[in-house]
Amino acid sequence: MEHYVTIASCQLNQWALDFEGNRDRIIESIRQAKQQNARLRLGPELEITGYGCEDHFLETDTYTHSWEMFCWIIKHPDCQDILLDIGMPVMYKSVRHNCRMVALNGKILLIRPKLWLCDDGNFRESRWFTPWLRPRVVESFYLPTSVSESLGQKQVPIGDAVLQCKDTVVGIETCEELFTPDSPHVDMALDGVEVFLNASGSHHELRKLSTRYGLIKNSTQKCGGIYLYSNQRGCDGGRLYYDGCAMILANGELLAQGSQFCLKDVEVISATANVDKVRSNRFQPSHGIQGITRPAYERIYIDFSLSSFKQNFDMHYKPTEERPIHIVSPQEEIAYGPACWLWDYLRRSRSSGFFLPLSGGLDSAATAVIVHSMCRIVTNAIKDNVLADVRRIVGDENYTSTCPRELASHIFCTSYMGTENSSKETRNRAKELSSLIGSYHVDMNIDTMTRAVVSLFGMVTGKTPQFRSQGGSNAENLALQNIQARSRMLLSYLFASLLPWVRGYSGSLLVLGSSNVDECLRGYLTKYDCSSADINPIGGISKTDLKSFLQFTKGEFDLPILQNFLDATPTAELEPATNNYAQSDEADMGMTYPELSIFGKLRKIGKCGPLSMFNELIHKWGDHLSPTEIAAKVKRFFYYYGINRHKMTTLTPSYHAETYGVDDNRYDLRQFLYPSWSWQNKRIDDVAAKYEEHERMNKSQAK
Repeated sequence: MEHYVTIASCQLNQWALDFEGNRDRIIESIRQAKQQNARLRLGPELEITGYGCEDHFLETDTYTHSWEMFCWIIKHPDCQDILLDIGMPVMYKSVRHNCRMVALNGKILLIRPKLWLCDDGNFRESRWFTPWLRPRVVESFYLPTSVSESLGQKQVPIGDAVLQCKDTVVGIETCEELFTPDSPHVDMALDGVEVFLNASGSHHELRKLSTRYGLIKNSTQKCGGIYLYSNQRGCDGGRLYYDGCAMILANGELLAQGSQFCLKDVEVISATANVDKVRSNRFQPSHGIQGITRPAYERIYIDFSLSSFKQNFDMHYKPTEERPIHIVSPQEEIAYGPACWLWDYLRRSRSSGFFLPLSGGLDSAATAVIVHSMCRIVTNAIKDNVLADVRRIVGDENYTSTCPRELASHIFCTSYMGTENSSKETRNRAKELSSLIGSYHVDMNIDTMTRAVVSLFGMVTGKTPQFRSQGGSNAENLALQNIQARSRMLLSYLFASLLPWVRGYSGSLLVLGSSNVDECLRGYLTKYDCSSADINPIGGISKTDLKSFLQFTKGEFDLPILQNFLDATPTAELEPATNNYAQSDEADMGMTYPELSIFGKLRKIGKCGPLSMFNELIHKWGDHLSPTEIAAKVKRFFYYYGINRHKMTTLTPSYHAETYGVDDNRYDLRQFLYPSWSWQNKRIDDVAAKYEEHERMNKSQAK
């Protein structure tokens, strides 16, 4: 007899420490799972607390409130007659664990701690939790007194066990365990587990979804099984955006997929899968031989079925058919991921909108277009769950408009802050883009302010600095540029505070930064200039990807003006232009943006120091550059990286999107005071000389 099981996975927009809100979203997801006739509901990792609590996981209050919310949930009348897998932290023997709580009809069946913690990139789980490094070991956990009295239970099993239902076997692995070389699902499959549950707190990163999907697909193709993947969604209080995309696969076939970028606080997907097909998939003799030679898991027996005997004889009850995976392009990821992050940050910070210095350059244009994308997403979802937030932010309880430009006119202010060094072209580009997206735009000149600063300096010191083109030194030239840049930061915060008042609105605006990851890597920004802001949606995105993003949105969002931004030479416009000189970002940096992207990937992803980076690039660029030229580029990069690294300590909190991000706070942990790289440079020169000698010998022999 076929065994059709209907199971549900969900993605929730949780918020760290929002216990009541998180609880209500969990209960709503259980309601929706039951409405979809699911017999099992899987939720995201640490969903009761929110994943991003960080050092709050060290506080006992966090564990107390987690138990209070958990008891509330599993006793709720809408949460009965369905097997629940809920994530929360648990303290056992004074040790903190990241756990899955399996419950049914108001009783806890199993507490399953996470076996392998995530400690790379943005994650520091071992700072807060201890892994359960004892596979297949189960102990008795005596519940806290208040929990015991509430649930009528004294003790529950805690450890690495599987759940034996009446009709199938369910196993659990949590987030990172899927990514480890020896994933638990392999041994569980060999011990007869047919349904795998994976609760995750996986953040968005460009091009990352295909990795997740590939791991799940390969695991269920190889081992057989039904695999449920759940994930957080949204900004839960930090730099990361969790992009949802819950999935259900069976034997390598995708049955259901949640949306990746969406404003729904609760989204539940479900599928009906055939357990007998899992058993048929495991026909290989090697599967059986390996299975009987492995140690068995302890089984927690449950008087509950994931299938229904009556439904087996319902000819209209069918398994879910396979569907193709939906993976958006990197350009769409940039359009939607940071936009959804901005919306969560805006509504949860209780701010009135955004203020952006719109320079007429590509980076600030990309930031403005991301805000425009946010307005499009919000107005498209106006009928769902966002209307109350929109009305509160715009200050109009009757607001109903579904026009993105109308929404932008209320919540988005832009400003062109020109000087005598600014061009008419950048001013016009900024004004036209503002008009197209609907922002409230302020066009001003700040020469009066910068001249006042220079005049004050002259009064105090008796000297007046000059630009390099006017005979000034490099120090004078740089100082005069920085005055302009830092003046814009001061004005940004002034206008962000007072523009709502000027317009008759309440509240204040969040200042947006617009420095990209490549410029941060090189340190090509002024400390405390207008790159210093409240948040930065493009701080983790490369210039190359931003260009392709604008090329995409030019047509997708009907913004033809973006071609002018793409065609323009990137320039800070902080120095006077002459007949022989016009400032260029790439000329100032001494390297191109594509080169910076390669340097960044080799440094962070490839884990290269100067010498190993040179050895990598000699084979990438050797066809068009000499070893000496490549050596010079590598040494130049590390020189500027070293002397500017201190700027990352004050970097505006940025949306994490790129694998070679430079966020000093949590992702790229390196010192900010560097020596001169003298030995590294000597070794590069030695190796470059050997390559040059080898080339000369080859040419000589060829003659």
